[in-house]
Amino acid sequence: MSELASEPTLSYSTDEMMTVAAARALSDGAVCFVGIGLPSRAANLARRLHAPNLVLIYESGPIDTRPSLLPLSIGDGVLAEDALTLVSIPEIFNYWLQAGRVDVGFLSGAQLDRFANINSTVIGDYDEPDVRLPGSGGAPEIAASAGEVLIVMRHRLRAFVTSVDFVSSVGHGSGPGDRERLGLRGAGPTRVITDLGVLEPDPETRELTLTGLHPGITVEQVRAETGWPLEVAEDLVPTPEPTAEELRTLRALRTVGE
Repeated sequence: MSELASEPTLSYSTDEMMTVAAARALSDGAVCFVGIGLPSRAANLARRLHAPNLVLIYESGPIDTRPSLLPLSIGDGVLAEDALTLVSIPEIFNYWLQAGRVDVGFLSGAQLDRFANINSTVIGDYDEPDVRLPGSGGAPEIAASAGEVLIVMRHRLRAFVTSVDFVSSVGHGSGPGDRERLGLRGAGPTRVITDLGVLEPDPETRELTLTGLHPGITVEQVRAETGWPLEVAEDLVPTPEPTAEELRTLRALRTVGE
C-alpha cells in the first residue's frame, strides 16, 4: 500500500486521510466525549472546520474545552486552561455521560474485533500477557452510555482480529441483542474510520462491514489487513479526498511540547 495518495495539487498521507474522514463524521453542536490520541486530533480538527459549536469533553473534567494545542493526556493542563468550565471526574461520568448528555463517544484501541469490541488492556493472556497496555480508563463507560460511538484506528491485521484478547469496552458483544441484554443504554459503535476506509455494523448481524473506501485503496487491501472474512456493502462509498483547507488546518495542529 502506498503511504501517499495524491491529486494534481495535493499530497496527503493515509493517516491524514483517516483523520479528515473521522473529523467529518462529527456534527456541529454535538456533545462529544473524546479519547486521547487519534480521536482528540480528529475532534479538534472538526471544531476548527465545519463544527465550531462542537462541545468537547474529556475524562478529567473539562467541558467545552477549546485547546490551542493538542493534549498529551487527559490530565494535560491545556484542557483546563481553555475550557468553559471544569468539573470533577465523578460529575463528568454521573451527570453528563451516564445521564445521557453525551451524543458521541470518540474512541480508539489496540485491538478491535468483528463486533467492534475494543481491547486496550492486554495482548495475549491476561495473567501472562505478551504486552500489557495502558488500560481502558473511562472508555468502557463511554462505550456503554454515549448516544453512539465512533472509533478511529489504523487498519492492521494485528489490530483487526476475529476476537479481541480482552474486552475492555463492549461494542456489540457477540452479536444482535447483546447490548440490550447487558443493559447498555447507548447505540454502541456506529462507524469505524481507519486509514483504509470506513466500516459499519451490519443492521442484522452487527458484524463490521466495509461501507467506505479511501482514495487509492482497494477492497483486497482492506481484506488483507482484516482478521475475519470481511463483507463489503453493495453500495460501497468512495471517500472524498481532503481539501486544501482540511489539510492546512490539520497540519497546523500541534501537540503540547512540540
